Amino acid sequence: MDKSQIIQDTIIFVKETLKNAEGGHDWFHIERVYKNTLLIAKQEQVDVFIVALGALLHDIADSKFHNGDETVGPKVAQQFLDSLKVETFVINHVIAIIENISFKGGNEIQKFKSLELDVVQDADRLDALGAIGIARTFNYGGFKKRAIYNPEIKPNLEMSKEAYKASTAPTINHFYEKLLLLKNRMNTKTGKELAQKRHDYMEQYLDQFYAEWNGKL
Repeated sequence: MDKSQIIQDTIIFVKETLKNAEGGHDWFHIERVYKNTLLIAKQEQVDVFIVALGALLHDIADSKFHNGDETVGPKVAQQFLDSLKVETFVINHVIAIIENISFKGGNEIQKFKSLELDVVQDADRLDALGAIGIARTFNYGGFKKRAIYNPEIKPNLEMSKEAYKASTAPTINHFYEKLLLLKNRMNTKTGKELAQKRHDYMEQYLDQFYAEWNGKL
């Protein structure tokens, strides 16, 4: 099977698997990350086939929706790629991307590094920023029945991975605990440039949010 057919089969598989997914982690999220990945990859010396598969499969079974089990996604991806008889070295690299792409509270040491991971990670983080990042954040907060904002509950920037995953803090806190930190954690030149624009937009949004919350506008 040629690479273009594998990509097309993967798109079909992901669309079907995520057809009932939460709105911030559905096929459209995958599609945006896939497009961002291909955009960033144009400026990097990477294996485009690996980054494409990594982008398409990176959230095939997000641990947030599987009781925190981080092994489900890699297993699903492995079984699917095996079924297409994808080369072992490609599968291993894609699985490593899936296992290491997540923010995980920001205090975890990344155990695997590659330029392909850098590209897919940047593409995924871009979708957590800007207008779409704001929309996804509040969509997930609503899905988890979290408060929008509570001035008495302050953001926690020192959370362990376990505490981060178990957090029930108001949605606004997530801006400080993750989203506003991403700009300085981008890997590629293109990713950094795009992240800065989206970061600036989120800061403008927060200024407007607090002004309205406090009755100043």
